[in-house]
Amino acid sequence: MPINPDEDNMERGENQKEDSASPQKKPRNSLSNDESNGAESSIEKSGGKRSDYISWEDYFMGLAVVASMRSKDPRTQVGACIVNQNNRVIGVGYNGFPNGCSDDKFPWTREKNTDNKNLYVVHAEMNAILNKNSESAMGCTIYVTLFPCNECAKCIIQSGIKKVVYLQEKAKKEVKLKDKAAKKMLKAAEVETEKFQPSKNWNTIGRKFN
Repeated sequence: MPINPDEDNMERGENQKEDSASPQKKPRNSLSNDESNGAESSIEKSGGKRSDYISWEDYFMGLAVVASMRSKDPRTQVGACIVNQNNRVIGVGYNGFPNGCSDDKFPWTREKNTDNKNLYVVHAEMNAILNKNSESAMGCTIYVTLFPCNECAKCIIQSGIKKVVYLQEKAKKEVKLKDKAAKKMLKAAEVETEKFQPSKNWNTIGRKFN
């Protein structure tokens, strides 16, 4: 059956009217020019970066806290982080048994015989010093979650570390002669000791120790 040209043109005209009458959908997540310019200007006003980022001190002590969470000791978990003058981490450690000494076979108790963990555990500070990369620790700072004992103080002094930043000290009732000796040696060797002062953002990192 032949198509009437007039009817065909009329039908096309009706379709074009319907298309032009239907609303145009905007693509999702698109911003108008005004919205886009407003977002850019707000970034420019704020300086273009976050203001609530953590400080270097929070960062390094945070690494020490995270390292402590690797310790298998059921009673005391300690972490340490060594940092050079360029804010570069050169060593991290936590308290645990030496390489080759199984965490499942050696004791975690404190018995009076050879089943005493203190005879075997390598402290966090010592592990950080022994496990550091090839860089020298001379002039570095060590961040620790617990003030060093006398043996760790010796290693800190001998390695050339010049500053100890600590998160906690032992409770007064737990302080022993070796802890007093540690402070005496560090002071004599002119190794600075400083209690960690958290920033307002520390709570996001240090909840484990709050």
